[in-house]
Amino acid sequence: MQAMPGLTRRQLVVLVLLTLTWGVNWPIMKVGVSGLPSAPMTYPPLTFRALSMVLGLPVLWLALKVAKVPLAIPRVHWREVARLTGPNMLVWHVVIIFGVQALSSGRSAILGYTMPIFVALVGAFVYGERLAMRQWLGVAAAGTGVLLLLSQEFASLAGAPWAAAMVVAAAAVWALGTHMLRRSTVPVPLLAIVFWMTVACAVVLTLLALIFESARWRAPETHVAGAVAFNAVIVFGFSQAAWLYLAKTLPPVASSISVMMIPVLGVFSGAWFLGEVLHWQDWAAVVLMVAAIALVLRAR
Repeated sequence: MQAMPGLTRRQLVVLVLLTLTWGVNWPIMKVGVSGLPSAPMTYPPLTFRALSMVLGLPVLWLALKVAKVPLAIPRVHWREVARLTGPNMLVWHVVIIFGVQALSSGRSAILGYTMPIFVALVGAFVYGERLAMRQWLGVAAAGTGVLLLLSQEFASLAGAPWAAAMVVAAAAVWALGTHMLRRSTVPVPLLAIVFWMTVACAVVLTLLALIFESARWRAPETHVAGAVAFNAVIVFGFSQAAWLYLAKTLPPVASSISVMMIPVLGVFSGAWFLGEVLHWQDWAAVVLMVAAIALVLRAR
């Protein structure tokens, strides 16, 4: 049984920035595809995601050029990069944007972050990992927090059960992708893999938007343009790479539990920006998420 490492200073800084940017992005995505509470207006979700990713690519490319990260990947490893792209990016980004449009921003975040529970289950039953008791306790605490936060949403989820089921399924696929990324052996810098995964995902999303949504294309309204800009510059220019860095450098359970404050921030930022009502379950979930992080990431 392996000891669970603590966070280095760099990992801690990346985690804090990732939590802030991904957390507040949930209500921002909701505004981008569903409009403002005072002026609801849907925007084609695949188009929103494709625009964000395509416009984020130059930002990511420039950052990698400044950092002098070589982007070349030998052809023999292209298949491996493609295999990693599906579960780590494509499935998640396609499904979650529909989930955000159909569900509340905070609760879609919570459903998506059932991922750490699946990470532990996949690790134990697919890859034969043996987890310490405190790690299982951390997963249980995180799962309890998710259930508490969902307890106020069962009535609303009944109106869109397909969306809830799709988001949870995407979380399970993401968990598998986290294990795959951790075990990948492509001999190039991780950021180069991130860049080409983003390119592949942007191409597929653009094609899907063209096929299914071109009849609804229109110039984005101001709030949509702002949400696209935030996702392009912050999420795809930084946050996506930051997550994959943590997923690659930390054990799967540690990396997944470490980001469990993101849905909590999503809930509270959604309440702040979109007027979603908070309940005692939200506050109890904060305590449980912090306990889960402490249990899993505490160095022995």
